Amino acid sequence: MCAIRIRLGIFGADDSLPVIQAVAEEYKEFVCLPVVYWDESEILDLIRPLASEADMWLFSGQVPYSIAKQSGEIEAPLFYVPHTGASLYRTLLQAYYTEQIPVCQLSFDTYERGEVERLLEEVGIKEPVPYIKHYEGGISAQELASYHYDLWRQGKTKAAVTCLRTAHLELEKLGVPVYRVLPARSAVEAVVQTVIRTGEMLRVQDAQIAVQLIEVDSMMITSPETFSTDEIYKMELKTTEKLLRYAKKVQGSLKGAGPGRYAIFTTRGALKEMTAGYKTIPPAEEMARLYEKMTACGIGIGRTAYEAEIQAGKAFLHAKQYGRGAWMVAFDDGTMVGPLGKGERIRYSFGGEELRELAGRTGLSAATLGKLKAVLRQRGNNEMEAHELAAYMQIVPRSARRILKELEAAGLAEAIGETNPYPRGRPRKVYRIFL
Repeated sequence: MCAIRIRLGIFGADDSLPVIQAVAEEYKEFVCLPVVYWDESEILDLIRPLASEADMWLFSGQVPYSIAKQSGEIEAPLFYVPHTGASLYRTLLQAYYTEQIPVCQLSFDTYERGEVERLLEEVGIKEPVPYIKHYEGGISAQELASYHYDLWRQGKTKAAVTCLRTAHLELEKLGVPVYRVLPARSAVEAVVQTVIRTGEMLRVQDAQIAVQLIEVDSMMITSPETFSTDEIYKMELKTTEKLLRYAKKVQGSLKGAGPGRYAIFTTRGALKEMTAGYKTIPPAEEMARLYEKMTACGIGIGRTAYEAEIQAGKAFLHAKQYGRGAWMVAFDDGTMVGPLGKGERIRYSFGGEELRELAGRTGLSAATLGKLKAVLRQRGNNEMEAHELAAYMQIVPRSARRILKELEAAGLAEAIGETNPYPRGRPRKVYRIFL
């Protein structure tokens, strides 16, 4: 019996989910949370209510996996069962055994042409595979069904082979002979083993050292009428007591780090739980009501205590840039997340050869460029004006204009127009950014 079991969300169509669930339930490492979907448009709506209940997600195919992945909403590890190898062999055998349909008279979707041809060559079949619709990411059932239907109606094919259940149902309505590729047990077992190894890795990761660097200002709440060194000393003692209680909640130890600064040594898993996966700051009662005194908080993750302290220092300095009370997290992979609990929370890199090269070209720091890349990725487009950039990066518009000018001078941005949000306001330049 495992000490810790993985809560595995299994997401799939009505015909593929039972196959995957039957294999997963044979492993004592899992507590399975099965979810059936009937239409691609409902995938995210079905996952969202269970986001906090599943440690990982296993999808029955590429389409639901891609939709969940591309949404950026699901932070748990995602996996899918590929429909290659035994899955495809079984379908081709069924088509030939039941209707004697050769490969050249079948239309396929999802696969790449070379992928299917290599699989056929492995069993000595060297027939051409002329009709394949490959796609990256998600696709609609109607688009796939239309592709197969047109070929069949023109007499070019005798049947369709699809990996998507909704396309399968659509083709049946149209009267097209269709074979559905279902996950093979061997393919499911291979992915399940990967899920288990990932779970083991995450448990080790949760045991990593984490350092939380907090700065408080007791004078902020000291009454002018009672201001004295004795009063400040009393406030500092109260702050220390509150931090000790908080440190106990995160199973950590408290250490002074200079005037008004404290370091809490704990584990990555404890802080991950306290911040809901590095999304929010802890409730006021969990922080022993220290928010009115706190000026900034930086969390650092590392393989050693020294490395975690260095990362906490980086996160702390970035938090100070975002303003009073900001929380930031610096990971050992060179990425930064924050500010926690804010709508504009972003994850960006503050290292890497590419960013250092761009920093050399522009005069901007690698951290600034990392933030900018994250903002563009989050927005989904590369056009903005200085006030928009300032709001995302929590800086003043003057600084945002300087960043855009630096990028323009380096050939990494160009002015493409102007916008005027107010009738009497000054026009604002809109830039297209090339990162």
